[in-house]
Amino acid sequence: MSVFTGTLTADLLLGDVHSLKEKRAVVKPIVAELRRRFSVAAAEVGDPDLHRRVQVGVATVAGQAAQVGDVLDACERLLAERPEVTLLSTHRQLSSDTDQ
Repeated sequence: MSVFTGTLTADLLLGDVHSLKEKRAVVKPIVAELRRRFSVAAAEVGDPDLHRRVQVGVATVAGQAAQVGDVLDACERLLAERPEVTLLSTHRQLSSDTDQ
């Protein structure tokens, strides 16, 4: 039996945000929804001092690579559909316990 891990890093542009407090008010519910809906580890990553940009990191583990891909696809769709942010880019990485 293999174990597959997958990560997704999403670069987001925030809407009308002018302070770090406003940024947290937008990002915190997004991260919480990712965790709740998809049972993933999710957090704000990258440069926390930028007001209008944020990187959100997501990680998941499963017994099949396809399942990891499905979860990351769903997370990416959720981020793309949020009206308060614009999804600029994503980066994915998939690894297996058999990788060297």
